[in-house]
Amino acid sequence: MLWRGRRQSDNVEDDRSSTGGGFGGGGLGGPGGQFRIPIGGRAGGGGLSTIVILVVLYFGLKFLGIDPMQVLGGGGGLLDGTDNSGQITDNSGQGSSAPANDEMKQFVSTVLAETEDVWNGIFQANGMKYEEPTLLLFSGQVRSACGFTTSAAGPFYCPGDHKVYLDTDFFQQLSQQFGASGDFAEAYVIAHEVGHHVQNLTGILPKFNQMRQSMSEADANHMSMQVELQADCFAGVWGHFTAQKGILEKGDLEEALNAAQQIGDDTLQKKMQGYVVPESFNHGTSEQRVRWFKRGFSSGKLSDCDTFNNPI
Repeated sequence: MLWRGRRQSDNVEDDRSSTGGGFGGGGLGGPGGQFRIPIGGRAGGGGLSTIVILVVLYFGLKFLGIDPMQVLGGGGGLLDGTDNSGQITDNSGQGSSAPANDEMKQFVSTVLAETEDVWNGIFQANGMKYEEPTLLLFSGQVRSACGFTTSAAGPFYCPGDHKVYLDTDFFQQLSQQFGASGDFAEAYVIAHEVGHHVQNLTGILPKFNQMRQSMSEADANHMSMQVELQADCFAGVWGHFTAQKGILEKGDLEEALNAAQQIGDDTLQKKMQGYVVPESFNHGTSEQRVRWFKRGFSSGKLSDCDTFNNPI
């Protein structure tokens, strides 16, 4: 990925020099509301497809030059989220200082800027304003508006404060423990969490959080998969437009697809415990994660990312 020398986002906070990790975002309480890249999860129940239909309809009508507010009767929804509990083990956690502008921060800031460019363009083309998320770098542990979390849980998005949280040591773990190396594999991780932010802005996560309260664990896990696979598809949409800029190199797409493959629920469970428990899946199998990322990457259309009205 030809990222060097490109614009860097101003929406990156670096809390890695804090002892034992950062405490950005404020707020106490449990970890509810976090959306993670690896595994874990709770979800919400039937009826979320209505929100997705409205989101797809909104964008479709805007492209046709029709005011969707007249058709949908006004309204809209933003903010808040759901619950995912991570299960990845990690050897870090003591916190470490890092240069104020090391290469990893430059890379993360550049990738975040690329997501800003894409999503600002998509939202603006449809008469909407994109609220850019903040990405907070931490080391070891962090307290967000969604609660206290260690780096063992992996990168996550907190709807409560509109922040993506990332311990960059995860990238080393992704490469060494899961065999998913490469800068575009790392970019996919960031783009997936930004995908959750898009879901938050379009009202999908608030509805998700509301509905999960009354669901069985099995139903909750299934809908969690739908939410996570849509975030993978949204990451693919971002990759589609990033590729059009000519900054992807040979092998970059394969890096992202390999990362999606390696963090599928079935692959992770086989690696960590030697067997799989399909009813516990809540992010999607390797095949599903690869397929939905490829779907978004191939078309660049949000309407192709409807995981709620199509078989996943």
